[in-house]
Amino acid sequence: MTGYIYPNADLIAVRQGDTFTIRLQLKKGCEDIDLSKAKINMQVRKIDDNQLMFDLQAADIDIKKGKVALLLTPEQTDIDVGDYKTDIQLTFDDGTVHTIFPADINKIAIFRITEQVTHE
Repeated sequence: MTGYIYPNADLIAVRQGDTFTIRLQLKKGCEDIDLSKAKINMQVRKIDDNQLMFDLQAADIDIKKGKVALLLTPEQTDIDVGDYKTDIQLTFDDGTVHTIFPADINKIAIFRITEQVTHE
């Protein structure tokens, strides 16, 4: 695992070209949220021109208990070193959308690619 989520800084950092799994479990209070009629999606875009770098839908782990994972592949993280903007959204089948990361509605989250040393 060569990535980290800094929730208080609204930052996800991943080493260039590496695999990284973001595991999520959503709850309302102490109750699990049933995600069987929902989807969770993450987009990463360039900051300057909004170009989409990748769009990723979460994989089900235990959707009845609100558990999903965003599985980032080496192909997705093999982009230029630097900062990008990102968010993670929850969309229910009735069309309601909730941005779950970043939690602060006044901020844009950063997806940071850090430099690697070993290249194939």
